[in-house]
Amino acid sequence: MNKVKIISKILFYITRVLAFFYLGTTAYSAFSLLTGWSLGFRENKKYFHVMYPFTDTPFLNGDYNMPYIIFDFLLVLGLYGLFFLLASNIFKVFFQPKLFTDFGIRQLRYFYWANLFLPGLTLLFASIFTEVDDMAIILIILHFILGVFAYFFAAIFKQGLQLQKEQDLFI
Repeated sequence: MNKVKIISKILFYITRVLAFFYLGTTAYSAFSLLTGWSLGFRENKKYFHVMYPFTDTPFLNGDYNMPYIIFDFLLVLGLYGLFFLLASNIFKVFFQPKLFTDFGIRQLRYFYWANLFLPGLTLLFASIFTEVDDMAIILIILHFILGVFAYFFAAIFKQGLQLQKEQDLFI
């Protein structure tokens, strides 16, 4: 179990850093797009560049039309920030002193609900305003499968918590 704790702690820090990177990038990009600060344009405002702070070096590029900016740019960055934040909370469960806890089950529940429904609902809503790529549909299917596996893990954890409580009562 020590290997699991070490690996989960490493993965916790990696996914937590990725979460803050994605969420920070989302906030910075939204700020740049709303204020025009650190924002550049190309081809008569057909494309935009979000620049690195205090430089003229492009950091992110995209089409300068509102449905694209919202659904294919900001929403994707924000949802992957949420994904990595929820994943880091899952990894946090595996290096706690007790494995089967209400906290762990709750984190797994958040993770599977987010993976089962958020991507599909987002794609459905985005399809009203913009064209959906085949790659997006594949990602939705992968997130759905990940959500199903997380649901199974939550069920296993719930059973483990129940057995752990029964064992605590027995002692």
